Amino acid sequence: MRHPAPQPPSTPAPEPDPLEPLALLRRELGTGARGLSGREAERRLAVYGPNEVRSTAGESVWRELTRQLAHPLALLLWAAAALAFIADIAVLGWAIVAVVLVNAGFALLQERQAEHAVETLARYLPEHARVVRDGSTFDVLAKELVPGDIVLIEEGDKIPADARLTEGGVEADLSMLTGESAPVDRCAGPALPGKPLLEEPNLVFSGTTCTGGQAQAIVFATGSHTELGRIAALSQRTRRESSPLEQQVKRVAWLIAAVAVAVGVAFLLIGWMIGLPLTDALMFAIGLLVANVPEGLLPTITLALAVGVRLLARQGAVVKRLSAVETLGSTSVICTDKTGTLTQNRMRLQAAWTPGHGTEAGPWTARLAEAMAECTTVTRDERGDLHGDPTEEALVAGAAALGGAPDLTRRDERRTALFRFDPRLRLMSTLIRPEPGGDHFRLVVKGAPESVLARTTDAGAGNGHDVSQARAAADDLARQGMRVLAVADRELPEPPEHREQAERELRLLGLVGLYDPPRPEVAAAVRRCHDAGLRVHIVTGDNGATAAAVAREVGIGRPELLVIQESEKVTDRELDDLLITGPESEIVFARSSPETKLKVADTLRAHGRIVAMTGDGVNDAPALHRAHIGVAMGRSGTDVAREAATMVLTDDNFATIVTAVESGRRVYDNVRKFIVYIFAHLTPEAVPFLVFALSAGTVPLPLTVLQILAIDLGTETLPALALGRERAEPGVMKRPPRSSRQSIISPAMLVRGWGYLGAVSAVLVMTGYFYVLWRAGWQPGDPTGPGSDLHHAYLTATTATFAGIVTCQVGTAMAARTEHASLRQIGVFSNTLLLYGIAFEIAFTAVLVYVPLFQHMFGTAALPADVIALITCFPVIVWGTDEIRRWTVRRRVLRREDPTPAGVEKRR
Repeated sequence: MRHPAPQPPSTPAPEPDPLEPLALLRRELGTGARGLSGREAERRLAVYGPNEVRSTAGESVWRELTRQLAHPLALLLWAAAALAFIADIAVLGWAIVAVVLVNAGFALLQERQAEHAVETLARYLPEHARVVRDGSTFDVLAKELVPGDIVLIEEGDKIPADARLTEGGVEADLSMLTGESAPVDRCAGPALPGKPLLEEPNLVFSGTTCTGGQAQAIVFATGSHTELGRIAALSQRTRRESSPLEQQVKRVAWLIAAVAVAVGVAFLLIGWMIGLPLTDALMFAIGLLVANVPEGLLPTITLALAVGVRLLARQGAVVKRLSAVETLGSTSVICTDKTGTLTQNRMRLQAAWTPGHGTEAGPWTARLAEAMAECTTVTRDERGDLHGDPTEEALVAGAAALGGAPDLTRRDERRTALFRFDPRLRLMSTLIRPEPGGDHFRLVVKGAPESVLARTTDAGAGNGHDVSQARAAADDLARQGMRVLAVADRELPEPPEHREQAERELRLLGLVGLYDPPRPEVAAAVRRCHDAGLRVHIVTGDNGATAAAVAREVGIGRPELLVIQESEKVTDRELDDLLITGPESEIVFARSSPETKLKVADTLRAHGRIVAMTGDGVNDAPALHRAHIGVAMGRSGTDVAREAATMVLTDDNFATIVTAVESGRRVYDNVRKFIVYIFAHLTPEAVPFLVFALSAGTVPLPLTVLQILAIDLGTETLPALALGRERAEPGVMKRPPRSSRQSIISPAMLVRGWGYLGAVSAVLVMTGYFYVLWRAGWQPGDPTGPGSDLHHAYLTATTATFAGIVTCQVGTAMAARTEHASLRQIGVFSNTLLLYGIAFEIAFTAVLVYVPLFQHMFGTAALPADVIALITCFPVIVWGTDEIRRWTVRRRVLRREDPTPAGVEKRR
């Protein structure tokens, strides 16, 4: 009988501690020098599962699509389409259906971004690995590796799993996990107590790359249990939430739906009560419903966002989700990396200190320069460009500046031994053969000041300067934000047998301070952030002193700067105190981990802050998902970070984030301008029927259903779209960020739209209507139907109402261009698209008024010259009254800010 294959348990065996003594780790993993047996590897594969990053099952496409089609705004547009079909306007109905489907499809694509990020993570794993099993070396599929396998690693290999080195040493590129671009050395040996896992010098991690050396390692974690798998799991758990704009659009949709339905039902009942034929009452109610449903709302918002996306793309920021542009505008906190974002990611020699001379330059600095260039491994290509570790590149370039221009070819020819950088010793040294005629070898050492100075004697410090003074100088350079290295040498009569014999009794040559300078534009960008009420925190894997120095240089630290040296150890309660309930300080989170960034984003979100978080490594993916705006680096960032982020900086520049915030604020303002514009037309469209109803029919209907539809769908659309491209108002980056709870529609907007612009337009429109009727001798109650003497006058009057609303739209569009400033400040002719839109709606109105075919269809008649002259004044009146209102508001604000009475000179 055939037995079923063993199934993986729901909870695999507890993971071993990779930092315990190697003998104990081997015993726990049940493996020796010959590796696992083939059969044992198969059993473990069944228990632990394949060594791969797997995504969880997502929601079905159809379910997601259904949810998008049932969005409140989509429901409103479905209703508008249905009403259009009822009103026998099929073209309009199909157009609205198309808008719903296009927007649903676009939203569906955005929902799939998290899955793409996990798929990108999987690409970091190699396809094959070399493993020792049954005492022999095999090539196996990387996904078949199991805990306890012995793997062989060489230069150029991708690390197939999390493993501990048992023999040899390698140089590894961990940038995808740590975000730090410089390769690190990993070698076999005992663990260092108190080190974070990613900094432990005997461990290598899945998905990273071996850039040099050879080693043997024992696998202790595979698949979802690796650092890479853990990040993938975090990325899948942090699903994207609706943006503030998306939430606001839902509220606007319900408000507009309620208003449209209420108006339609109310006028249907009023028409029925005053004896209007049911068919006429129903048609007019449908007309009002269609008129008050803003079919152009979503396309206009989409256009405003798309314009912002195109603008940002030209300025170095690629936005992958349209609504993210608006979210940027509501950002209240920016959490940024240091290296490459605030700084230029270009290390350079900033200072040199020599015993007996301090920072004074002279022949002694040339000796220091020559020695620090000797103790490097960088190379120079045919064009003269340096290649290698960024720190060593800075040392070679700095040596040339100090007068010790190195000959790298001669350096390699003279070298007889090289002791690579050891993370435990924190030293690197090189042995140089004797010069012609000489009999002593020269050992040159560079490394951390505390390591070098511990091996330097007072006598070796020279010129009366003891080691304690050198330590004080190193501390001073570190406080200035520099990475400090000490350089020393020693003469030996013969090559040493062991490294420990050589790196002692050293003579100190000096200290060098390396600095990654801030980008020149960052300081101004930080000032703009502070003017706009944004707080800027630094979340970095670097040490606190260096990050704090950069922060102070670019102006971060308002009103004060707090530095958290070991941010991994900060608890949730401490984060609450630091970020929310404590003083409004800006913070440097040093030595941060993926969980630190995620915890910071979660804390800020939980308290209503809108967070923009930068990142470039795989380790940043969860935080980029969780933040409202995940900002990835386009040049230095990994594919995973770019997939997880909402925005990618093609120039890796912090200043571009601030530009994006300004663009987001402009887009939000433009959406509000558009809403004011469309709301302002409800009043002049509703008042004519209200006059008809309240007069019990003695005043004939001033407007027909088709004329309302012509206004709503024909003349209104292009100016509304043009408002989405309006330039930013002055002072847009001088006001604090808005609350995430603030509605996109405020009471002041409703008062301005319905009660001010709408009321002025309604008065003007009804004035034009009654002017035409009274000029023809009409009295209330006189018949105006077909065949009556006043029928042509009535057609002319309704045409005047129609044309009057259109001209009032022109004034409303010009007024809506600015919420606070005067029109002159933003430029009367600065929005070319709006001018084209106004020209189109005037031409469209003229066609409907003067072309016989459309006269018959829409019930219009040619307007006489005096009526044209009258309605031509309407735009100026509508815009002018609102300009006066805004001027009054500005004066009131100025008096509140400066209560000194006018005409009274201040004392100087």
